[in-house]
Amino acid sequence: MKITKNITNWLEIHASSPTYGGWVLAGIAICYLGAAINTMAGWLYVISGVCIALVGVSAFLAPRSLKNLIIKRSPIQPVSVGDDITIEIEVHNPTQKPVTLLQVADILPFILGKPVKQPIDTIDAKDSHRWTYYHPTERRGLYRWETVELATGAPWGLFWCRRQRECKARAIVYPTVLPLTSCPLVDEIGQDEHQKNDLRGKPLQLATTGLVRSLRPYRIGDPTRLIHWRTSARYGELRVRELEVITGGQEIIIALDSAANWQQEQFEQAVIAAASLYFYAHRQQLQVELWTAATGLIKGDIPVLETLAATNPLEEANTPPDNYPLIWLTQNPLTLSNLPLGSRWVLWEDINPSSEQLIVNRDYPGIILHSEQELQLQLQKPLSSL
Repeated sequence: MKITKNITNWLEIHASSPTYGGWVLAGIAICYLGAAINTMAGWLYVISGVCIALVGVSAFLAPRSLKNLIIKRSPIQPVSVGDDITIEIEVHNPTQKPVTLLQVADILPFILGKPVKQPIDTIDAKDSHRWTYYHPTERRGLYRWETVELATGAPWGLFWCRRQRECKARAIVYPTVLPLTSCPLVDEIGQDEHQKNDLRGKPLQLATTGLVRSLRPYRIGDPTRLIHWRTSARYGELRVRELEVITGGQEIIIALDSAANWQQEQFEQAVIAAASLYFYAHRQQLQVELWTAATGLIKGDIPVLETLAATNPLEEANTPPDNYPLIWLTQNPLTLSNLPLGSRWVLWEDINPSSEQLIVNRDYPGIILHSEQELQLQLQKPLSSL
């Protein structure tokens, strides 16, 4: 059976393979031909000749009907885990004759799912058929594939052939971003150093008074106290003051230890945590960047999401920056010993802990996460020291 299947696949891809109906018609043609030779009856020769002609024409026309078809694919918009990606494929028939009995298959990466097939009854001459389908996503990632397979049994369904066309696709599935309502990891970073210097208030917050950096048009949600009335009257529209950030002059870097060897489930949690911490800090109007071993420092919502979608464990090792405080996400407690001043850490509990007690950095507080507990609640809990 395996040999037969391999032969059939080879014939479908390189030529055309008889369907069940094709085999039946070929058998009938042989029977009539044998009877004609035995009886020397002319009408039997005619019937066998017609059957053989039908088989031959079908074997020739099936691959020919696919030859001139043009495949185009629309760009795929990024989605988050759990949302459906929208995939649009257009099949254009530039010939003067309609194409019938067509099947289009989008060959997805195996990790994304099985090939998706769509039968098409007819594509008229000089016409196109647009196929749109929605595919569910279960894992974040950067997915690439480039094959669309066309198949047909035209014109009479006696032979079946398949041809693959290159049609590149790129789908980005962003990690989940948790709606954190509070996060001591971000809110209290650098607070201990500032308290030592008798500085009041929470660090790393946007100032409401101070040097005016620039004036910009008013946006919904801006505090009215920032409106510069004299300039607004001059320009005929509301202008607000954009103040310098006086947060102690420090930036926050969310650093993911992607060069380490992670448990897969814990690494996925770490990616979700990194995305959630980044956007929480961004909502708090803090200066925040993302660092991974493969990309280095990344800033901006879309670049950060794309980086987190594509990151994987065991990336090429690089040293994180040491001139800014980090929020270090790791599974290896030994890496906590060399964190920059004012840093925080998030450590995932080892699923298979050793009998030896590991000594880690006690200078900065952090959070020990447990895989079986809800991630959002753990990121919102108070900090602790080991």
